[in-house]
Amino acid sequence: MAAKLAFPMYDVNPTATDALAAAVLRRFPEAQFLRPVELLPHWRDDTLLLSQTCGYPLMTQLPEVQVVGQFHYLASGCERGNYRSKLVVRKVDEGKTLAAFRGRIAASNSADSQSGYHALRNSVAHDDTFFSSLVWTGSHRQSLKALQNGVADIAAIDCVSLALFARYQPEALAGLATIGETALTPGLPLITSSHTSEKTLAKLRDVLGEIAAEKEIAEPLLIGGFTAASRREYEVILTASSYA
Repeated sequence: MAAKLAFPMYDVNPTATDALAAAVLRRFPEAQFLRPVELLPHWRDDTLLLSQTCGYPLMTQLPEVQVVGQFHYLASGCERGNYRSKLVVRKVDEGKTLAAFRGRIAASNSADSQSGYHALRNSVAHDDTFFSSLVWTGSHRQSLKALQNGVADIAAIDCVSLALFARYQPEALAGLATIGETALTPGLPLITSSHTSEKTLAKLRDVLGEIAAEKEIAEPLLIGGFTAASRREYEVILTASSYA
């Protein structure tokens, strides 16, 4: 059975994602690139060679996978392998502070999203009564639509997604503005199966470092580097201090 390869988290420009996958496949020709519909089974697949997940599901739902590392993204709000979310609202509310949104409606992509849910909840000190209600949208793109359509008033959108939308889908940000940002947290982890050998893991890290330095592949995805990492770096996500 072919080893699986996917980059499901920042697939805003499919052509750029395809080029990234092709670069990996040149070094791992036995692998198969796919765009999984169901992410959790994909991440848990014993044949997983490489994928990208979110830090919160990594620490709460994926205890067996190995962390390969992190891309460094060249987006406002990123620092090496770390990132933030931006607090996004409609332009009519531009200039207000987060406190002004008490009693209003928030949008979030999913309950297991660090950038879209937990970062927002952290910003209001875990006060579950701060917002009058929460709309679940399924994706950052749909959260932005919820703001544009007046279904919700505020959302936390990770800074890399925002930068990619600004470049490739500017209509996604029409009529919207940012009023702040959340705390810095470890960026999206690149992962591999627990069955991946140490030799293959080392090769993956070498390959990703090489690809991150290939400007024609990395720049369209705002990738500016790569750092090897372990699960240890993500433990902060589960501590109260990471939600300050």
